[in-house]
Formats: sequence, structure tokens, C-alpha cells
Amino acid sequence: MATGLEQRGHGLYIDGRWEEAESVIEVTDLAEGGVFDAVAAATPEQAEAALAAAHGAKRTMRETTIVQRAEWMEAIAEEIAARKDRFADVIVREAGKPISSARGEVDSAAERFRRAAEEARDLQGEFVEGSTGGHEGWKAIVRPEPVGTVLCITPYNYPLSTTALQLAPALAAGNSVVLKPASKTPVSAVVLAEAIDAVGLPDGAFNLVSGRGSEVGDLLAGDDRINAIAMTGSSSAGKHVAKQSGMVNLHMELGGNAPAVVFPDADLADVAGQCAKGSFKYAGQRCSAVSRVLAHESVHDEVVDLLEAQVDSWQPGDLFDEETTLGPLISEAQAEWVEELVDDAVERGATLVRGGGRDGQFFESTLLADVPHDARILHEEQFGPVAVVTSFEDEEEALEIANGGDLGLDAAVFTADYDRAMRVADRLEAGGVRINGAPSHGLGDIPFGGVKDSGIGREGIGYTIEAFTTTKSIVL
Repeated sequence: MATGLEQRGHGLYIDGRWEEAESVIEVTDLAEGGVFDAVAAATPEQAEAALAAAHGAKRTMRETTIVQRAEWMEAIAEEIAARKDRFADVIVREAGKPISSARGEVDSAAERFRRAAEEARDLQGEFVEGSTGGHEGWKAIVRPEPVGTVLCITPYNYPLSTTALQLAPALAAGNSVVLKPASKTPVSAVVLAEAIDAVGLPDGAFNLVSGRGSEVGDLLAGDDRINAIAMTGSSSAGKHVAKQSGMVNLHMELGGNAPAVVFPDADLADVAGQCAKGSFKYAGQRCSAVSRVLAHESVHDEVVDLLEAQVDSWQPGDLFDEETTLGPLISEAQAEWVEELVDDAVERGATLVRGGGRDGQFFESTLLADVPHDARILHEEQFGPVAVVTSFEDEEEALEIANGGDLGLDAAVFTADYDRAMRVADRLEAGGVRINGAPSHGLGDIPFGGVKDSGIGREGIGYTIEAFTTTKSIVL
């Protein structure tokens, strides 16, 4: 599909064929304004067709060899790399991501498929012998098998690399897939489907259902032919999908509200650089963003001053300019949400040090200081370019603030004291804690995911492959 209105309505890939639809989703051009593209909005009947195709391909995919699947993953990686410029242009326009970040996302997606090929080669199973009374001499082959059909529900903030993180392991494990991309950023998924189509997977092994969640989301999530659901999104959306899904494997990376706990012995200049990047990168629209800086009361003001010096490095500009670091939020509604949280904090007594203004979808890089502990922005996911600094008196209070909400995806601890770093990391209620650095998920070699309302399971190429396989014991 060419990215342009001349291909209006294209965007469904079902059972090895491209289909069009009467209704379309218009995708806003966040770089230049107007409508960037229009992608087909699947009807319930087309969603049903995709489910039937994936279900029909289960046996074919189950019977594929490790060698075949690894070769497919490597070929898809090459197809992505060959489309790098096109992917980058799409990501800039539909996701509002600066071009340098968009290119990095394409590279990450290709590498994730390559790593999936490597991990697929490790799906060897094992040979075990009976070790309990009455089972002496028993021998068994424990063989990994695909779970069946995986529904992949992907987010708008990393429309290509997160999709790769779900899709590559699902296919590498031998499953069939139905992909439902975010309705705000579906064009990346269409171009990815082109890349997959060029490789020649069995018909029905991969299906793309672009469409509105309100029309096809529950139908897909609640269908008995789905065996596992991979989802990245908000906690509320994840809970809704879980209610619809029934007895399937759930693999969910959901909302985050990462605290960065700063102690007096930390390198405060490094803290400021790490937390500024953690708060402002991609306008804060990352589940791993540093959402709250918890600074010891003795260094609160210094941390604020050092962060203020960083704000000018995170300003909006032409998204195709290599130097631009900040873009718009995904929608005006999201910008209004961030504004609501900032206003609430100020009304409760926080100091607005920098920013705070909104112009449509753009929200200024904002720095709040002396944020009271009852401010909503300390406890609710913001997804905006706001550095929020509050103070704590001692370690116990820091942990009380950090662990006080319903989310627990990421956290960070800044200190020169090894024992304290490990002690605090152990008590932080989060799926991942970084010491002296902002949270980062990388390509998937280290498992990540959340506790509480931040998700179920752990993502990562090898870890996700394990989640999308089951075992069969054949006793000899």
C-alpha cells in the first residue's frame, strides 16, 4: 500500500489476500496537518473471516519446522530494513514522533525479528526420566508446541517496534496471528503486512484487522478461537479485554507511573539528565516514562534547578528535522488530560517552574516542583511531557509514595550506596527497577512487565515465545 489517499480504504490482510472495506479510518498527519492516509475499517464480518482464517492455519503452522520459522523471521527483518525510509515517514506522520526516533524504531523492529529467529532455534524441548517412586525407568520427551492463535493488540506510541515485539515471538513459536493495531496509528501495520506478505507465510498465518475497537475489539477478544492475547495499552483497556477474553493466555504490558527515587548521595547532574530524558522523550508518551521524581528534601531544590536547565533541550520543532526532540501528543484529548493533571497539581499547591501551556495537541515541556503528595499527577498515568518533582523525608516515606498507587511497571533508584540501592529496589512494587538510570526496556533481552494494574506476564523476545508455547509430554 502506498501511503497516500490514492489508496484510500486499503488495509485488511485476511487469509493471504488484501481486502478493502466500505468504511475507513482517517489518519491525521501530525507532521504537516490534514489527513495523512485512510485505512480500511473492518466490519464484524471481516473480523470473523480473519478469525476463521487464523483458526484454519493452526495445524499448518504447528507442523512448520524451526528452520522454516527462523528463515521467515530473518526474511521479515530484511523486508523491514528495505522499507526503512517508508516506515520512518509513516511513524513521523501518524505517531508524531521526531524522525531520529522514528528511524530508531524501525531498526529496533527489524532486530526483534532477527532475535526471534535466534530464539526459535532454541525451542528444542527436553528429555526427562522419572524420579519418583513408581516411575522408575519412565522416560519422556517434553516438547514445546504453539498455543494456537494469538491476538495481538498494539498501541499507538510504538506502532512498529511494539508490534514486532508481539508478532515476531508469536510467529516464531509457530502460532497463527490476528493483528489489531491502534486505530490512531494503523498505517505502520499495513506496511508491515506488506513486508510479511512478501515473505510468503502460509495463508491465514498472519491476518491484519485494522478497525475501530468499538466495532471489532470485543468480537476479536471474546472469540473462542483465540488461544492467547498479547496487548500493550492502558490498564483500563487491559481490564476490559480480560473481561471479554475468557480462558486464554493473557500477556499484557499495561499502564505505568514510574517513580525515580533520588537520595542525597546521588550524582544530581546525572539524575537531571536521566530524568529529563525519561520524562520528555516522545513527549512522555511511554509506559516507562519517568512520571514522578521523588527527591530527598535536602536535594529537592537542587534537583529542580538542574532539571530546569534541561527543559530547553526538549522543545517542539519540525518533526523531520534531525534536531527536533519533542512532538505533539497523539490527540487533543490526550493533551487536555495532561493539562487537567497539571492544573490539579498547581491548584493543590505545586509550583509551576516551566511550561504548563497547551496549544491543541501540543503541550509544553513542563516542570512542576513541590508537588503535594495528594496531587493526582503523582498517582495517575499522565502520558505527557511533564517532569513532576516531589520531596520525601526518609526512605520509608519514599517507598510509601512510590508504592501508593495501582500501577507498578517501572521504577528507578539514584544513590551511591549499593546496599540502599538494592534494599529500595527490593521493596519497590514494580516489575523492573533500574539503578542510577531511567527505566528502559531495550530490545527484549531482559524481561519486562508490571505488577498490580500494570500487566500480566513478562515481555521480551525469548520470554514472549515461552508465553506463546505450551508443552506436550510424550511418555515412552
